[in-house]
Amino acid sequence: MYACIDLGSNSFHLLIGEWEAGRIRIIERCSEKVQLGEGVGAAGVISAPAFERGLLCLQHFKTLMDQYPLQQYWALGTNTFRVTANAHEFLECASKIGLNISIISGVQEAVLIYAGVITALPLSDAHRLVIDIGGGSTEVIVGKKHACLLTESLAIGSVAWRDRFFSNPPALAPELEQRMEAAVTAAQRVFEGFSPAINKLGWTESYASSGTIKMLAAICESEDHAVGQIRLQVLRGLKTKLATCIVRGTDLPAIKESRRDLLLSGWSVLVGLMQSYGIEMINFSATALREGMLDFMMKNEKTLEAMAQSDLPEISHAGR
Repeated sequence: MYACIDLGSNSFHLLIGEWEAGRIRIIERCSEKVQLGEGVGAAGVISAPAFERGLLCLQHFKTLMDQYPLQQYWALGTNTFRVTANAHEFLECASKIGLNISIISGVQEAVLIYAGVITALPLSDAHRLVIDIGGGSTEVIVGKKHACLLTESLAIGSVAWRDRFFSNPPALAPELEQRMEAAVTAAQRVFEGFSPAINKLGWTESYASSGTIKMLAAICESEDHAVGQIRLQVLRGLKTKLATCIVRGTDLPAIKESRRDLLLSGWSVLVGLMQSYGIEMINFSATALREGMLDFMMKNEKTLEAMAQSDLPEISHAGR
């Protein structure tokens, strides 16, 4: 039995599973909205409130993990840990709880995200475009079967874009729509730098993971569109409705209240991405980084030392 902890800029995730008949069987799944990356773009550090929220979440995870006979666990910190000056202090506090955390690069994160997404897909010779919009970074991968042909991690995410464009939203819907368009334009500038490489490889299937994508897919479904699919035309058509919803404080049945603050930033990042890469429709993937971590651990059945020498260079700190 194995455990994986994915420490994202918006949410922390725990996944416990075991290998059964050649497939992963999930035993326990837990996610908490921590928003460790809140305000990081301006301050460059994990804030005191976010620091405390993160440690409380890890204590909860450790309590859950202690209920199972784990062979090994793997805890990985992503973008917020890569860019903050006090990340090492958080790691030290986490080790006192009994959890050792490794910080992975954006490329390493992208490799594991791709591995996680394809665990739910049939093996195919097709080039697949895989996107994961996190709180602080977005990973972009083109792969074929189990191989990543291209990987990139870009400094754009739903928490970062919220802090930049929507921390103090205007009170009128038309003005908020203008702000949304400004956020889309800024997102396109980030993503378009990577367009030539993606166009050169080409792709025939596209998938996107993360809570942001899940939320937007649910909104599209509530508009009587296909389950698990997000169409650019539909997203574009929702702009006024979403702006009005935020200004008036009205509910959208398809989204959780806990994710409401990321609605406009998530919409802006995804619209910017789809316009940059010419994506008319993208499929939601329920599997991502943590499933990739679990798949990697189980298939390799390696010790910490062997994992450090594997296809994911410089990753370590898998614990027993």
